[in-house]
Amino acid sequence: MLRAAERQDFLENHLLRSLSTEERVRLCPSMQHISLPLGHVLYEAGGFLDYVYFPTTCVVSCLYTMHDGSTAEMALAGNDGVIGIALFLGGGTAPHRAVVPIGGYAIRIPARSLQAEFARGGSLQHTLLRYTQALITQISQTAVCNRLHSLEKRLCRWLLLCHDRVKGDEISMTQEYIANMLGGRRESVTVAAGHLQDIGLIHYSRGRITILDRKGLERMVCECYRTVEDEHERLMVANDGSVVSR
Repeated sequence: MLRAAERQDFLENHLLRSLSTEERVRLCPSMQHISLPLGHVLYEAGGFLDYVYFPTTCVVSCLYTMHDGSTAEMALAGNDGVIGIALFLGGGTAPHRAVVPIGGYAIRIPARSLQAEFARGGSLQHTLLRYTQALITQISQTAVCNRLHSLEKRLCRWLLLCHDRVKGDEISMTQEYIANMLGGRRESVTVAAGHLQDIGLIHYSRGRITILDRKGLERMVCECYRTVEDEHERLMVANDGSVVSR
């Protein structure tokens, strides 16, 4: 599905919602509303980026793949963020892969249109740079979490981050995909998810995870989740003082 973005579409992404009226008028003609199914690859490592993507209902993971094929998630973005920061930071390519673990919709903007607006130095530039700082915190904290914390706590963190970025309590996700995100074995994810289900925090069935007790997940998760979310909320404040984030 691909069509011109309408006002209600771009308002679903918190970064686009924070733009000034003038920026929206300039960017709106180049915005396209697209469907991104589970497993869709937005770009491969080292590939040139033709678009930036602003998720509205989907979640996109940035994955690093080793030479032996093993993977681990560096960061994720949903309606709080953007995929393709290399385009406005001047890189043009990224060393990682961007894949959709939770299908839904996004708004894409051609590289040239986004770069031209970014170069104007208005609120779009301000917002994207602050988001990039928040993203750096998420990437750094993910590296620490993967090194120091158990897979069960990492699973709790990942579920909470996804839950914050989707509508409703249901997440369509297979254990194989979760293992790829967390850099663990599928069998280990099965054990961790089974324990969370046994104690009533989630329900897992045929590729669908339902969050039953969010407060319980928050009690079990490591400090990494709150560190990432607190920094995001601290940074993503609009010029008028209103919070851009969830």
